[in-house]
Amino acid sequence: MNISQKIVSVRGKQIGGEQPCICTPVVGASMEQILLETEEICRKGPDIIEWRADFFKDICDTQKVLETALAIRKIAGEIPILFTVRSEKEGGNPIPLTETEKIQLLIEVCKRQVVDMIDYELLYEKELVSLRQVSKEYGIRMIMSYHNFSFTPQKEEIVQKMLKAESYGADIAKVAVMPTSPQDLLVLFHATQEARSQLSIPLITMSMGGLGVITRLAGWMFGSAVTFAVGQNSSAPGQIPIEDLKDAIRIVQKYMLSS
Repeated sequence: MNISQKIVSVRGKQIGGEQPCICTPVVGASMEQILLETEEICRKGPDIIEWRADFFKDICDTQKVLETALAIRKIAGEIPILFTVRSEKEGGNPIPLTETEKIQLLIEVCKRQVVDMIDYELLYEKELVSLRQVSKEYGIRMIMSYHNFSFTPQKEEIVQKMLKAESYGADIAKVAVMPTSPQDLLVLFHATQEARSQLSIPLITMSMGGLGVITRLAGWMFGSAVTFAVGQNSSAPGQIPIEDLKDAIRIVQKYMLSS
């Protein structure tokens, strides 16, 4: 693989190098469930832990969110923590927060520096700019994401989404799309490779659902810096267990290097 990549370092973990990072989601509803899930995930050795706070039943209580994030940090140690809140239309769990309230929660999380990274949708361009200013001020890395749960856009549109994320100051650009045919997987791989040659930041791409599993296994070959796997419970369609994902990547890399 001969793809030039800019590396983002988070707690010593390099995101964007030759070796793909594996991110596992925490999706518990209560603090107790979340901490038990985090302990189980940490035993499996992920590179990044994503707390999907839209599954948290007390998401409206900012103080409880901050306390839970700190408790996750104590368990995770030096494993980078990504904080994500997705609304239902972004493929997330239904939440009682307005977009303004969600932004305020993300701002507080950044100000308290209880996580290492946040993820926010490109869809909300106005909010994106103000949130980026806060995250940058407090040293929190920001992933800017585009999700399409209906279909896979044309290659040019996918590339443009990632370029737009970079133009807004993203540390990492992310695209997740829904394939309807094997051809869509090729579109995503080509878009990933082309975007990787144009962007100066790392990128993450994936096709969702069962058909898209191959992009989670082999996306790194085309330039995707992170792949998502199930630690205990899945947060998106098509995620596979971390043990299986590690084995698959190891096998592919073993025979790539030996040939």
